Order: sequence, then C-alpha cells, then structure tokens
Amino acid sequence: MSAPRLPDVLLPYQQRWIADPSPFKVAEKGRRTGLTWAEAADDVLIAAADKAAGGQNVYYIGQDKDMTEEYIDACAMWAREFNQVAGQVEQGLWDDVDEEGGSKNILTYTIRFPKARHRITALASRPKKLRGRQGVLVGDEAAFQEDLDGLIKAAMAFLIWGGKVRLISTHFGVDNAFNTLCQDIRAGKQPGSIHRITFADAVAQGLYKRVCLRMGKPWTQAEEDAWAADIYAFYRDNADEELDCIPSASSGAYFSRALVESRMSADLPVLRLKLPDGFELRPEAERMATVGDWLREHVRPLLQALPETGRSYYGMDFGRSGDLSVIVPLIEDQHLHKRAPFIVEMRNVPFKQQEQVLYYVADGLPNFAAGANDVRGNGQYLGEVAAQKYGAARIHRVMLSQQWYIDQMPRYKAAYEDGNITVPMDDGVLTDHRAVQMIKGVPKVPDGAKAKDADGGQRHGDSAIAGALAWFATQNAAAPIEFMSGGPRTDAADLQGFM
Repeated sequence: MSAPRLPDVLLPYQQRWIADPSPFKVAEKGRRTGLTWAEAADDVLIAAADKAAGGQNVYYIGQDKDMTEEYIDACAMWAREFNQVAGQVEQGLWDDVDEEGGSKNILTYTIRFPKARHRITALASRPKKLRGRQGVLVGDEAAFQEDLDGLIKAAMAFLIWGGKVRLISTHFGVDNAFNTLCQDIRAGKQPGSIHRITFADAVAQGLYKRVCLRMGKPWTQAEEDAWAADIYAFYRDNADEELDCIPSASSGAYFSRALVESRMSADLPVLRLKLPDGFELRPEAERMATVGDWLREHVRPLLQALPETGRSYYGMDFGRSGDLSVIVPLIEDQHLHKRAPFIVEMRNVPFKQQEQVLYYVADGLPNFAAGANDVRGNGQYLGEVAAQKYGAARIHRVMLSQQWYIDQMPRYKAAYEDGNITVPMDDGVLTDHRAVQMIKGVPKVPDGAKAKDADGGQRHGDSAIAGALAWFATQNAAAPIEFMSGGPRTDAADLQGFM
C-alpha cells in the first residue's frame, strides 16, 4: 500500500502567483492568506540565482517593522529549506532624506547570498532614494504606504533594466491609489497582471488545512466552517474590505449620467422589434416573412450605409419573455474608435426569430471579426448556432459571472472615459448603463433591478451588458480580418440574413 501523498508546500493561489512571470504584477488579497510567505520563497530563489539565470537583488518594503521582520524571517527559513548558502540576517541603516531634505536613517534587514553576489534587503519604510536601485521590488500592504503614488512611480524605474515589481495588499478604501491601480490594470490602462485572492478563496484552496497541518491537528469540514465563521465574525462590518477584497464605500452607480451622455450621438438609432403574445405559435413561414419584412425595412438601409473599410463586432445579451434581447454592433475605424451604428432590441421574440435577426445583422456587417454571446440559460442555443455558423474562433460564448464582470466591466467603462466608443442617444440605453452598480466591489446589474423604458417595457441593464460583450469581442478577435469589398457580406440588396 502506497504512502499517503503529502500536500504541496504552496497552495494553488500561491503557486499561481509565483508562476506568473509578469514584470509588474499586483495582488489584492484578504488578510493572512500567506501570499507574503510565498513571495519570500520566490525572492530567495531569485536572489540565490546567478545573473545568467535571472538572479537579482530584492528590495522589500513593508508597512512597519514587525511586518518587515516577519518577511525576512520567512526568507531565512526558505533559504535553509532550499539549501542555499546565505549569510546571517544583518541589521543596518540606510541613509536617506526626510521631507525637508535632511538626513534620516531607515532600519534595514539584509540576507546576502555570496555565491550569486545578490542580496535581499527588507526595509520598514519607503526610502526617497529608491530610484537608484535595481532588481526586484516588493511593496507589501501597498495600499497603506504613506506615498503609494510615489512608490509606484519609483517602482516603474525598476522595469527599465529588466527588474520586476510586485505589489501586494489588502484594500484601504475605494479612492485609495491601490484600488485605482487595480482598476487601471483591469481596464487595460496600466500594463501588468492582477491576482484577486479573497479569504474565502484561500480557505477553499486549503488554507485551514494548512493551519491544521501546522498545528498538528486533524482537519474536519465542520471545524473549517466554524473557524472561517469566527474570522468573519471578528472582522464584522470590515469583513468585505479586510477579507473579501472589496474596498470600502464601493457602492452606487458605476456609470455617471454625464459620462454616458458624452459618448452618445443622436444620429444613431435604436431599432425595436416587439412581437405579440402567441407569435411563436404561428406557422414558420409566416414568422420568417414577418420578421424578414421588418429587417428589410429597418435594418437593411443601415447595413447598406456602413463603410466597407472597417472591422466589425457584435455583443448580444439574451432575453426571451421578461428581459430584452439586445444586439450591439460595433464598427471600428482606422483610428480604432468603435461606433454602434445602431442597436437592435427584441422583446417577446421567439428563439428562431432571434436567430434570424442575429444572422441578418452579422451577415451584413463589413469585415466581421468577432462576436460575443451571453450564454446563460436559453442563450446557450444562440451562442451555439452562431459558433457553428461563423466559427468558434470568432464567436465567444460568455457565461457571465462575477469574475467576468470584475475583469471586463472596467475595460468597457474605460472605453467611455477615454472617448473610444459612441452609442445611440437613447433613454433606454442610458437607463441600462445607469443600472450597473458596484455591488460589493463588483460592477454588475443587481439581480432584482428592473426599470421601465419609454414604452413601459421592462429593462434590466440589457444594452449595457450587450455593449460590454461587444467591447469584449473587440478585444478578443482571434485574428486580423482583411478589409474587403463585398465578399462574405454580399450585396446588401440580397441580404436575407437567415440561411
């Protein structure tokens, strides 16, 4: 009988952090998830390696003396475990400048690796003269640094000559520079990678089992549940920020009215197809003909007017009986600006006719590069047939989730902030975007949120979600599409849209 398998030294989220080779990476995390401990392991391997193998000096900046000592002790432990020859921890002082330009001393802890001629230096506060250093910079509890903006600016200099930067922190308010940095990375405004590690994530990936292993006690699910509940009870009202990576005061409308209206144009229409109850039971030929007539009357002239030289994309949010189905096409010009030439809203439209409308729009778009379909629930059908028709590489079937909203909504909002998108000026479209809320740090439409449009119909942020999906498609086209005249688009006069 084989011996029981010993657990990995590092938990999955710690492994992913170390395995990420990004020159600039950021971790927003819950308290006591052990990420600094894992970072110390990576730092020892970096400092112990020779230059040809990527070895460098490491500079760690902690929030206070206790945190700095804890980190350097972890480095010393890893050096022993890795059997790396290292000197004893040395205490020293860095001569630096204070706010008035005078001299001040900063306490440092250093471990030297004589074979590689590198060292790890841990400091209890950020020195002003950081710009003259080179290597790997680790900023721990970055949100609590006295001058995080200054630290980030200085850190960027490390990247010029092949250095690396790691910023690790719990959150400290929605307006803190650390939260702004996280949002900028997600929006694509700041290069870098981001890791989100909540306390619940850490527990699910074995944190309490590791606690039990360290304490020499058996693990049970009941005790893990009770332990986690006690931790959350201890933090009480601060648990969202301290444990679940949700910066405080992060609530309210995600898109301001002024922002959305500034990117709207009265020249762009919203086309609304509303069918009567029982329409889905009419003969197929009648249904096809009715919707075909509507498409030729309302959609074809807009497709005919589109320029031939521009890539195109779409996003589709699916609804059937209550919510709308919305298709947002986007046309990209030579300046990479995206414009929605029109938006199609469908209310009470049968599945087969939604397929008919989608094909008509996509077939008529010039140089169609990518689409993204909401495939929750019955939306899976349209996502599947669209992928079959246009290819799985061009059609993204998106299962909207909390993580997708966290990753993609900031990018969509950034398109508005940067003036890279134009949409129709329409009260319903505005209402949908204003429906997006920050819910415990996640920009999404609340599940129970309902609004009425000008015709009294129910809305649930549908065009905002379709717009975000369309923007996602623009950022995830599988391959460049050659500009063409006619081609698969065919002559607009012959568009039937459903084959």
